[in-house]
Amino acid sequence: MRLAIGSDHAGFELKEYIKRVLAIKGYTLIDAGTDTNNSVDYSDFGFKVANLVSGGEVDRGILICGTGVGMSIVANKVKGIRASLAFDLYTAMQSRKHIDANILVLGARVTGQGLAEEIVDVWLNTPFEGGRHEKRVEKIMQFEAEHLK
Repeated sequence: MRLAIGSDHAGFELKEYIKRVLAIKGYTLIDAGTDTNNSVDYSDFGFKVANLVSGGEVDRGILICGTGVGMSIVANKVKGIRASLAFDLYTAMQSRKHIDANILVLGARVTGQGLAEEIVDVWLNTPFEGGRHEKRVEKIMQFEAEHLK
């Protein structure tokens, strides 16, 4: 699976940790930045990852900022993206099972490394259930097709 990962300055250290974990597990990663903990605009990196996912260059993405809220808003502005902010394992699992989330968002200032690693693992390994949930996802995609550029 090909993944894009990006963060702002607040999420930089957690991004680097998650990158190491995923590399050991054999994932192919594109690091969309930032490459420092110097202050940057989260939107720049959120759009980079969302566009990589939306454009099909990667299968899924992971975004990290201080709380995860800003990155969630940014990513969900991009057509075709279903980004989910997860603070726990259940939310991560359900975001895959029920909405086929293609971007996971983490908050580095509210989620520790160990829990973040578990969240990422659950999210990457939970399949979309389809069925009744597929109809709901299709409604979202239909809305995007009709109302977004």
